[in-house]
Amino acid sequence: MISLTLVLVIMTVLISYQAFNRQNMLNELAFHPASIREFGQWHRFITNGLIHADWWHLSINMVVLFQFGEYVEQFFLNEVFGSPATGRMVFLIFYLSAVAVACIPSYLRHRNNYAYAAVGASGATSALVFAYVIINPWQMFVFPPLPALLFGVFYLFYSSYMDRRGTDNIGHNQHFWGAVYGAAFILIVLLVVRPELFHLLLNRYEQIPFLSE
Repeated sequence: MISLTLVLVIMTVLISYQAFNRQNMLNELAFHPASIREFGQWHRFITNGLIHADWWHLSINMVVLFQFGEYVEQFFLNEVFGSPATGRMVFLIFYLSAVAVACIPSYLRHRNNYAYAAVGASGATSALVFAYVIINPWQMFVFPPLPALLFGVFYLFYSSYMDRRGTDNIGHNQHFWGAVYGAAFILIVLLVVRPELFHLLLNRYEQIPFLSE
């Protein structure tokens, strides 16, 4: 059976491609806090994750979504719930809620700023990466060559720093809060559904590979 992650990738690519050529569609789906506040267009909290600024933006997010989404989806299916239906449902809730939650701080900051708009699934993909980081804290990343936990700490500091600088057109605020949400979501799910797995996970943080050798 095709994975839900792959369905999300295909759907996002198709909708993003259409929006590349239809400015009115891009404007309607983008995250625009002023329109949400003034006209109650709450769908923008979700639909902004289905469109992207360009092919490069789309490609990066879809590679991350596929790589980490497949892992997290299978983790929910096999390790947490043991049920394909429940695992996929929770994974979908996780992904879509991550898109929305990552936008909340930006909404509060820019709800009166008519010039501000944002697009992209970066908040949700950051959540997926950090779910992976929480589950596999000492797994080495290929790039950068760091343990997942150290990469995560660096990522949060970098995102916070770049957001405060505000010198580029990247949604560092969404990256930061998407990452925080991803870590919190996986920890809460494990604590509630599989407390024994939660405590097993905590033990991993005490087993630092490069210090025990």
